[in-house]
Amino acid sequence: MSSSHTTRLNTMLLQSLWDFILGYHAWLRSPFFPVLFSLSVYLTFCLPFVVLDLLSPRLAWIRTFKIQQKSHVSWTMMWSCLAHSLYNHVVFLFPLTVLHWFWRPATFMPEAPGTLRLIWDVVACLLLFDFQYFIWHLLHHKVPWLYRTFHKVHHKHTSTFALTTEYSGAWETLSLGFFAGVNPLLLGCHPLTEMLFYILNIWLSVEDHSGYDLPWSTHRLVPFGLYGGAPHHDLHHLKFKSNYAPYFTHWDRVFGTLHKHSD
Repeated sequence: MSSSHTTRLNTMLLQSLWDFILGYHAWLRSPFFPVLFSLSVYLTFCLPFVVLDLLSPRLAWIRTFKIQQKSHVSWTMMWSCLAHSLYNHVVFLFPLTVLHWFWRPATFMPEAPGTLRLIWDVVACLLLFDFQYFIWHLLHHKVPWLYRTFHKVHHKHTSTFALTTEYSGAWETLSLGFFAGVNPLLLGCHPLTEMLFYILNIWLSVEDHSGYDLPWSTHRLVPFGLYGGAPHHDLHHLKFKSNYAPYFTHWDRVFGTLHKHSD
């Protein structure tokens, strides 16, 4: 099959997906949708790692994939993180979502984006978010007041697990949510592209905090060490003074803050 035929087929599949989503047009325009969407995607991605954490004390072969193999995740720790995340969503994110819904009602065009444009925009949003978070993160570690006041909460656990992904204060939750939300607007992304970027961004964040180095982990699929993944971010929580970028490694290389487990 030629590349042009493949592109047309992919575009048709995207259009079918977009038509299906538009079938829930009234729900998409609801002020409840953004918060419920992000929360449901987040919990869905956390669930497999929660199962691994519950099974790892009983199954030695699961522990072989844990980055910090001596760590143990209890029900109390999980519930504390989950309750904190739910609190942030209800108290902070939902009111802002309602304000945004009132100020800028959602609009949906009937045509899906082209395949190449979608891929380009998702990658661009991800790279831009990675840069924004790196700068934000670096400042909140280098400036003691910022760390004590805003970021220290997220570092309660030196051994990460999936539900620690959104264990953070209101300022951090809103800051990172702002970066993720504004980038598709800045780049003029299609709503479908925006949704796919959110899903990918949430997955990568959860995987980063999962505490597992699995054979199919994202950092193993991206060549040349360009993507740090869970080992990269787990080391940040363990040692605090390295690996500030959430996903990729190039900004830490440029600023001399890239450390590996072998360092």
